[in-house]
Amino acid sequence: MEVIRTVPGLRAACDTARAEGRTVGLVPTMGAFHDGHVSLMRRARAERDLTVVSIFVNPTQFDDPRDLVAYPRDEERDLHTADGLAIDVAFVPSAEEMYPPGVAEERITVDPGPLGDRFEGTSRPGHFRGVLTVVVKLFHAVGPCHAYFGEKDAQQLFLIRRMARELHLPVEVVPCPTVREPDGLAMSSRNGRLTPEHRAAAGCLFLALAEAAELTRRGERDAARLVAAMAREIGATPEARLDHAAVVDEETFAEVRTIDRPARALVAARFGDVRLIDNLLLPAP
Repeated sequence: MEVIRTVPGLRAACDTARAEGRTVGLVPTMGAFHDGHVSLMRRARAERDLTVVSIFVNPTQFDDPRDLVAYPRDEERDLHTADGLAIDVAFVPSAEEMYPPGVAEERITVDPGPLGDRFEGTSRPGHFRGVLTVVVKLFHAVGPCHAYFGEKDAQQLFLIRRMARELHLPVEVVPCPTVREPDGLAMSSRNGRLTPEHRAAAGCLFLALAEAAELTRRGERDAARLVAAMAREIGATPEARLDHAAVVDEETFAEVRTIDRPARALVAARFGDVRLIDNLLLPAP
């Protein structure tokens, strides 16, 4: 596996592969690999000729400096994991490489639009502007490719797909299923920061989503009742502090009142200092 730390180096490697008739797959990550990341890398490796995994903790998507400092990092372990999966290229840039020196307030960034201020954007102001900005930088560095993202971050995935489409980027965004722990908790790098007590309680997120799915399966079409059921499930867990619960249209990500088309349930809650999110596509009406 080749480790590249500069944008020109990454661009050259991907351009060479395409010139040889090879396809390119990109797996953008912030490192601290778990089985969810592994599933993305394995799929990209199986479907593309050259697979690139990026490892970069993006500072511009953190609204809380303490969260940025606390985010888990283990570059040596991550590189070992990627090498064991036969990944071709690991792109591991510095912050200075991704964000050249200059006045931060004058940087050109990507506006996520009104959706960027809702749900996750309400709790984390500026988060999606930071996400889209670093992702478009990665897309431009890699060039035409297939990019693999997990469905756990549903709002992020929606905005990245919209950005790729609206900016006419030569990138096919590939959504991949959420990988879960045995109790249903979605795998996340943040899970490792949970205390044993909070880890045991965090399963309430999936229980809330599963209850919403079961109610839909039984014929419930009132989204407000599903939201109330999810809020009750999470609220019944003393260690959890509900952030939001919602049901959105799968095609537009707008909140719905009646479930008469594909819809997705969203939840977010805090367990001590750790904030977790999850979502589930509801059964078809």
